[in-house]
Amino acid sequence: MPQNDAPLTLVTVPCLQDNYAFLLHEAATGRTALVDAPEAGPIRAELERRGWRLTDILITHHHADHVDGVAGLRDGARVIGARADAHRLPPLDLLVSPGETVTVCGEDAHVIDVPGHTIGHVAYHFPRSGIVFTADSLMALGCGRLFEGTAAQMWESLRRLRALPPETIVCSGHEYTSGNARFALSVDGHNAALRARAEAVRQARERGEPTVPSRLSDEIATNPFLRADDPALKSAMGMPDRPDAEVFGAIRSAKDRF
Repeated sequence: MPQNDAPLTLVTVPCLQDNYAFLLHEAATGRTALVDAPEAGPIRAELERRGWRLTDILITHHHADHVDGVAGLRDGARVIGARADAHRLPPLDLLVSPGETVTVCGEDAHVIDVPGHTIGHVAYHFPRSGIVFTADSLMALGCGRLFEGTAAQMWESLRRLRALPPETIVCSGHEYTSGNARFALSVDGHNAALRARAEAVRQARERGEPTVPSRLSDEIATNPFLRADDPALKSAMGMPDRPDAEVFGAIRSAKDRF
C-alpha cells in the first residue's frame, strides 16, 4: 500500500489524574487514530476542537485506565488490539499479534510483544513517523510494575524497545517521571546525563509542562531499567557478575519498595 511521505501529526491528551492518550492524524486523508482510551471526555473534546473524526483505536493492554473510554468513543472507529488478550479487551474489530503489521492512518505500524506489566501487553511502532507507543512497558525514566509477567520477560521486552532507532519518540502512558527520576538517582546518581535530565524534569513540572513523550536516546542514557546490562550500574547495584535479567529484577524490586 503506498504511503504518504508526510509524518503523522501527534497530539498528547492528558486524561484522568496522570494518564496520557495519544492522537495520530493524517492530514492528507483526515484519518485519525487514538492509542489507548483512559476516558472519553478529554479525547472527544480534543477531537472536536481540531475538527478530527476518529477512524481507529489501538489498545496496548487491558487495564481499565487504558480502555474505559473505548465504548464512548468507538462510534464506527475500528478497534485494534492483541489477539492473545481479546478475551479481556473491549470488543475488537481487528485482532493483531506480535510481529504483524497493521496499516493505520496510511502508515504501517509494527506490533511489538512487550509482556511484563501484563502478559498480553503490546507496543505499536510507527517507523516512518518515528514514534512508538509503549503505554506501561517502557515509561519515561521507568517501566511498569510486574503485575503479571516476570522480570526476565520485562527485561526482554525493554531490550526489544531499546533496539529501535535512538531518535524514536516514546509515547508512554503516565506522568510518573518526577517519581521515576528520584528513584533513578538513588541507584544511578553518578550518571551525569541522568542528573541533568532529572533537573530538566523538575523544572518542566514546576512550569506545569508534561514530560511525556520522551526520546529513546534519552531513555537509553538515563533510564536505569534500560541499563541493567551496563557494567557501571551493575556495580552500583552490587551485582557486577550477575545476569542482566537478575539485575533488572533487583532494580524493579528496589523501585517497588522506594
